[in-house]
Amino acid sequence: MIFSKDYVGYLARQTVKHLIAQKMIQTDKVALVEERVTTGLIDELSLEDRINDEVRVILEAFQDDMRKTGASYPEMFKKVKNELARKYKAVL
Repeated sequence: MIFSKDYVGYLARQTVKHLIAQKMIQTDKVALVEERVTTGLIDELSLEDRINDEVRVILEAFQDDMRKTGASYPEMFKKVKNELARKYKAVL
């Protein structure tokens, strides 16, 4: 994740504050809403990290085949990552 968790928490608090000020949401439990928005943002922002980890595991399994065929690791990483992003319907 490219953002620190503190910054994501700040973004979540500001988002909730803005939504309340614009009367788009109403809540008596602001802290709970902020916590849930923070969790949602962290899950979404860490999706690319999880995809990268999965790509590394897949490429490790095909490491010998890639070496024999002379396939480039960065090119294969990009191809597999794009396939997984498509599979998970992620926008990276």
